[in-house]
Amino acid sequence: MKAKNQNGSIKIYKSIPKSFGSIIAGFDLISDSELENHGFFDVVVPQYDPKIQELGEIEWDENNNQFSYPVKNKTWTQTLAELKQSKISSLKNHFNQELQKTDWIIIRDKELGNTTDQDVLDQRSALRSDCLTHETAINSKSTKAQVVSYDLPIFSL
Repeated sequence: MKAKNQNGSIKIYKSIPKSFGSIIAGFDLISDSELENHGFFDVVVPQYDPKIQELGEIEWDENNNQFSYPVKNKTWTQTLAELKQSKISSLKNHFNQELQKTDWIIIRDKELGNTTDQDVLDQRSALRSDCLTHETAINSKSTKAQVVSYDLPIFSL
C-alpha cells in the first residue's frame, strides 16, 4: 500500500494506478525509487493492541520516509470499578455457560435421588474455583487498560 501527499491531503492507494501524471501506461510497473520520485511512499501500519489502543489519522513519518499511523491509547468513560464489574459479569456469564453443560446431570440426579458422579462434581467445583481465581485477578488490576485487556479463558468444545 502506498500513499501520496496531494495538496496537503494524504491519499492512500491500495494499488498503484496504471497511469499517473505524464505517464499514460505502466506507472504501476515502475520501481519503488521511481514511485518515490513521484511522491508515492509506503504506508506502514504499526502493531498495536486494538483492545486498548487505536490508530490516529495517517501522517508523514519524515525520519523513515514513509506514511504511518500514530498509536493512541484509548480512554474509557467508565470508572475502573465499573470496568471491573463489567468484566467480572462477563466472566461469570462465561463460566455459567460452561456449568450449564452439566446442569441437567445435577437436576436429574437430584430429581431421581441418584448420587452424582464425583468426576462431574469435581469438574463443576474446578470451574467455580477457576472463576474465583479470574475474578480475583481482575480485581487486582490497577488500571483501566489492564482490566480491558484481561482475556477471559477459552473453553474447548
